[in-house]
Amino acid sequence: MKKIFLLIAVVSLVACVFCATRKVQQARFYITGTVEVPQRLAKLAEADNNSCAIIVKNAADVPVAIKRVVNPKFPLAFELTEDDLLASNVDGDLKLEVQIKSHGNFGVIKEGDIFGAVQTTVKPNSKEVLVQADKMTGMPKLARSNRGNFFRTAAR
Repeated sequence: MKKIFLLIAVVSLVACVFCATRKVQQARFYITGTVEVPQRLAKLAEADNNSCAIIVKNAADVPVAIKRVVNPKFPLAFELTEDDLLASNVDGDLKLEVQIKSHGNFGVIKEGDIFGAVQTTVKPNSKEVLVQADKMTGMPKLARSNRGNFFRTAAR
């Protein structure tokens, strides 16, 4: 009986030492989530040749990571990894923003751009972050009709 207890104690001691020395390597930067666009902006956001940028900024509003998706379809699942980092030192609270543009110049705001941000800050290893791209600059323009203006043609 003593031999069985001794064997169990040795096996559990070896297991504890193995667990203590095993280092689980967690990435220093890994953010996953989803970008959602409300129905009223979905057609504009999914237009051909649009690009969606998921931008992570530090507390001083300096971009530290960017992921760009061309011709996005919403809801858009995203994953930011160390490959998307612009800075070598990322820690503390981060801000996450999204910009959907048809002109491709990020940092330049033009009429028709769709954007949004996470209301709270995120950590460098956040998962399942939800970003609502629910704001738009300027007024949406209606498509021109091929028939012309009714009032102008009726007054002739």
